[in-house]
Amino acid sequence: MNAVAPSVAEETCQTEFPIPAGVHAEKVVSVKHYTDRLFAFRITRPQSLRFRSGEFVMIGLPNAAKPVFRAYSVASPAWDDELEFFSIKVPDGPLTSYLQKIKPGDTVLMRPKPTGTLVTDALTPGKRLFMISTGTGIAPFASLTRDPETYEKFDQLVLTHTCRDRAELVYGQELVANAIEDPLIGEFAAGRLSLYSTTTREPSEHMGRITTLIENGKFYEDLGIAPLDPATDRIMICGSMAMLKDVKELAESLGFEEGSLSSPATFVVERAFVG
Repeated sequence: MNAVAPSVAEETCQTEFPIPAGVHAEKVVSVKHYTDRLFAFRITRPQSLRFRSGEFVMIGLPNAAKPVFRAYSVASPAWDDELEFFSIKVPDGPLTSYLQKIKPGDTVLMRPKPTGTLVTDALTPGKRLFMISTGTGIAPFASLTRDPETYEKFDQLVLTHTCRDRAELVYGQELVANAIEDPLIGEFAAGRLSLYSTTTREPSEHMGRITTLIENGKFYEDLGIAPLDPATDRIMICGSMAMLKDVKELAESLGFEEGSLSSPATFVVERAFVG
């Protein structure tokens, strides 16, 4: 087989500049491409890193004197020895055009301070936790659904994931299936973690925007659950800006109030989001 010369992007990804001060340089452990738009990767975890499941970090590549950093939710739970991320591929993106070409052994840069609003501490106690996501907005919920602490705080977890096509839903489907089978998380997740996947373009079992399905009652009917109630339920939202706006308005119309770490309430939104 003839060797193929690396593209400019691939060469640039491998051209390492000096690491900026105060930045972690971690190695890529694995990469999995789901579609031509979505991929997941895992990197080594700095021993000093402490984060709460649901938070994000700033990551970049050592391919420039002043690397581009973007916010990425950590998809792995706080107890994991590695860090997992779920990313879109943007052909001309200042970071993702290079990031999508990483391979095991490559270097990924990470700033050391995690943050974010999608943590259970920003919510008041409740019985059911609804995690509403589109696209790669499922990443922080991948962390939360694999953390025993989430199950200690809520009796039921309902994760929704809306994408254009069925292939884009595979990450979430694998996530939930693996969580239920996991030796550590399975005893918590079995019978308590539900996934509701919908598509907006390609025909599938459940079609439509999540707001429409909630408003017309099909969401509740399909899952066989009681309607959202701020007295017992809590909501986390992460995804496209249009979805954030619509679900936020829907939640507020139902009597939910937006919370934060300094003032916990009944729903939270993550705005620092790539994808």
